[in-house]
Amino acid sequence: MNMKYDVVALGELLIDFTLDGKSNQGNNTYEANPGGAPCNVLAMLNKMDKKTAFIGKVGQDAFGQILKNTIDNVGISSEGLVFDDKVNTTLAFVNTDENGERSFSFYRNPGADMMLTEEEVNFELIRNSKIFHFGTLSMTHEKVRIATKKAIEEAKKQNILISFDPNLRPLLWEDLNLAKEQIDFGCSVCDILKIEDEEAKFLTNCDNIDEAVEILKNKYNIKLILLTAGSKGSIAYYKDLVIKQEAYLQDNTIDTTGAGDTFCGSCLGYIIDNNIDELNEEKIKDMLSFASAAASIVTTRKGAICSMPEIEEVERLRNKDCIYSL
Repeated sequence: MNMKYDVVALGELLIDFTLDGKSNQGNNTYEANPGGAPCNVLAMLNKMDKKTAFIGKVGQDAFGQILKNTIDNVGISSEGLVFDDKVNTTLAFVNTDENGERSFSFYRNPGADMMLTEEEVNFELIRNSKIFHFGTLSMTHEKVRIATKKAIEEAKKQNILISFDPNLRPLLWEDLNLAKEQIDFGCSVCDILKIEDEEAKFLTNCDNIDEAVEILKNKYNIKLILLTAGSKGSIAYYKDLVIKQEAYLQDNTIDTTGAGDTFCGSCLGYIIDNNIDELNEEKIKDMLSFASAAASIVTTRKGAICSMPEIEEVERLRNKDCIYSL
């Protein structure tokens, strides 16, 4: 069947305020970067010439309009975007250390993204997609959690591939046991799992990453597990294959925001072009190499949605040597 969209994602769309030096008075200055993990993923897919659409909610405010304009400009359909005239757009302040690692402060109590209801979900977009992608920020509160699970139900009914990235942000959960419960649910329904090493340890209560992934493989029927570990690289687990990819480290890394989403979007783009049931070692190595290079480039830029690399940039970096491996 010829679908209108390659990937439809549901979740948060927000403004990431990233540290941008000091003012003349010595105060911190911040740059307003459009962000949110699901749209970061879609933005990379658009660079790969894939058709995408977003489902979510922003405030009927200046930031909400900026976000709509941004996703329209990068080619993500905003047909599923809803505006809330009572709750403001969610904001996140991102501080980075000398290695580009992040810490977050969220203004989301409430934020518009968590107010999406089941009635506001555009299910037609999901029915017309090849992959449905989601994370757990749309599962932190009851209304949006119900909306997310209804969207997943629709994707299941249509036999659409489901992609899940826990994207755990502990500050946004009142109870980390609830977070673990929702990540567990996500793993139980997805075909593709993109998960960070620390998230895998959190979910399984196992500090050994090999043992943690073995637990995930035994518990869930997931076709493809993509494990990322920042500068330590990534690993793909597919059937009996375990394939490692070195990280492309660069001296000019300034901000790791969106790197994992870039990696995820790159992998989903590859899967759109290659049947997930017919992958092999060569194809997975190629996929991981591309995704890792794309993620590396994003770390040299601020923000994510507007910072995704061109395919030519990724290919140039792939020709350079990796300098760190798992």
